[in-house]
Amino acid sequence: MTDRVRALLITDEGKLLTIKRTRPGQDPYWVLPGGGVEEGETLLDALARELREELAATADIHSLLHVLSRPGENQYFYLARVRTWSFDDRSGPEFTDPARGQYHMEQIPLSAEALQEIDLKPAEIAKVILGHLCHGTDLLGLPTLA
Repeated sequence: MTDRVRALLITDEGKLLTIKRTRPGQDPYWVLPGGGVEEGETLLDALARELREELAATADIHSLLHVLSRPGENQYFYLARVRTWSFDDRSGPEFTDPARGQYHMEQIPLSAEALQEIDLKPAEIAKVILGHLCHGTDLLGLPTLA
């Protein structure tokens, strides 16, 4: 079973930090920063490492928002308030392989309208976030799952 971690990084301006992925022959899509949990890492340690690698980011983890279970994989989605970030200082191994396409950091307004304008993957987490936004839920006011 593979574990992956991702973060809904909310800025002080109320925007969501995302990564726009462009790959040859595919329409662009957006993902939340994160990645695989390495041997011996806790979920939160893996999340902190991935945020450093992908965005040179530091964040205050608020809560576990959603767990997406698929055959052979669990993805843990955490809510976090991002403190610092820089897309110029990314260090993850995925950025050195041109075959993996391009990664562009984008700040998306944290609104239902803005979220509906992008193709956020996986679709299940987009649906969860959109459901909360359509109901006017303050994401950082939600209770943690764990």
